[in-house]
Amino acid sequence: MNEQLAAAMAAEAAAIYAYGILGVHLAAAAQVNEARAAETAHRGRRDYLLGKLDQPEAAPAAYELPFPVTDPATALKLAVHVEDGVAQAWRPVLGVSQGPDREAALAALTDAAVRASRWRRIASITPWTMPYPGKAS
Repeated sequence: MNEQLAAAMAAEAAAIYAYGILGVHLAAAAQVNEARAAETAHRGRRDYLLGKLDQPEAAPAAYELPFPVTDPATALKLAVHVEDGVAQAWRPVLGVSQGPDREAALAALTDAAVRASRWRRIASITPWTMPYPGKAS
């Protein structure tokens, strides 16, 4: 299970970094608040994982973004990308966990899927939802 948790940790750390970048490009106050709430949620998941992993790997100082973020549209696109990636990272944890750990993994996957849907709606990206959140397309 450590391998799956380590992948989830990497996704959470990348999400925290990405929200720091994309948040400065959002114009609407509601979007900025949504980004701050998302970053806080990812920090909470990261902290949860720190307590679960025997030897967590140090997060890199910076990440390579999948595309340049230069305006609100690309910031929203990155938010969707990040949340989809977090959901994909948590999905394998479901198969190797049980009890409270499985509940935490399901909550993390669900939260990421809901946030991705919110960002899709805000960015007018359709469809707003994915048939199987966390499943690579």
